[in-house]
Amino acid sequence: MSWLITGGAGYIGAHVVRAMTAGGEDVVVYDDLSTGSADRVPSGVPLVVGSVLDGELLERTIREHGVTGVVHIAARKQVGESVERPLYYYRENVTGLQTLLDAMTATGVDRVVFSSSAAVYGMPDVDLVTEDTPCLPMSPYGETKLVGEWLIAAAARAHGLRAVSLRYFNVAGAAAPELADTGVFNLVPMVFERLEEGEAPRIFGDDYATPDGTCVRDYIHVQDIASAHQAAAVRLREAPAGTSLVLNIGRGEGSSVREMVDRILKTTGHEDVVPEVTPRRPGDPARVVAAADRIRAELGWSARFGLDDMIESAWGGWRHRHPRD
Repeated sequence: MSWLITGGAGYIGAHVVRAMTAGGEDVVVYDDLSTGSADRVPSGVPLVVGSVLDGELLERTIREHGVTGVVHIAARKQVGESVERPLYYYRENVTGLQTLLDAMTATGVDRVVFSSSAAVYGMPDVDLVTEDTPCLPMSPYGETKLVGEWLIAAAARAHGLRAVSLRYFNVAGAAAPELADTGVFNLVPMVFERLEEGEAPRIFGDDYATPDGTCVRDYIHVQDIASAHQAAAVRLREAPAGTSLVLNIGRGEGSSVREMVDRILKTTGHEDVVPEVTPRRPGDPARVVAAADRIRAELGWSARFGLDDMIESAWGGWRHRHPRD
């Protein structure tokens, strides 16, 4: 098969591209390069620069490259920004997906892997979040991901689409320094940035109903995210028309923010730094940890990497971009 990977020049997308090419798949990257970088695309992999809102370019790309399946990763993904710019997020994430599905239908492409998010769950009050946990997103970003899942499921019913939607949790790490996350929106790079500036990392709230009072999350290595996308693509090769799966990508293990910060301080040689505890951020649930049983049963997939792998590889990427004098 030949796979079109939208957002394939971004942090997660570039890892998916590498995983799928290493698995022998033919891939084409489609990216507007607004947050991605052409340098992330491996030599020999075609790169088409364009928006997912450009249906004509999508159709032409699919036809010219003989695309038979799509991995849709391209999206706007900052929760805070989505609150400030909901119309922009709905246009990019929902209308963009609709445009892509229109192009797929017009060209006879009937397999899609959709990058969704644990943001669809909102603040679940459960020990483990299963795929059947009620979805109550708390931001326009989370809403767009849930609407995207609904749209794909409807297309599967109406047009025989074969689809897997992957809800992933807290992503960290890098397969290589040059592929590391360039944003500073997640815990690990946020701690790195504070250390780089000579400041103590922040912990937002230590009075939650958790063992150490800080939020508990399910952290997952980006290489595991990539291998799950590859496993989903393989699953769709022989899937019957109308298949529509929704699966969590997680380790099924919770780690507290304080535990993660302490591990980061040790890895980076800053054990003497004392984290600064600040007030809670609005909307932060105490615990969000994935149940990973269904993806294991459906795809034969499970996470391979642990917390230290994530932190050490992310730190290598940070030092690659911020070399010491």
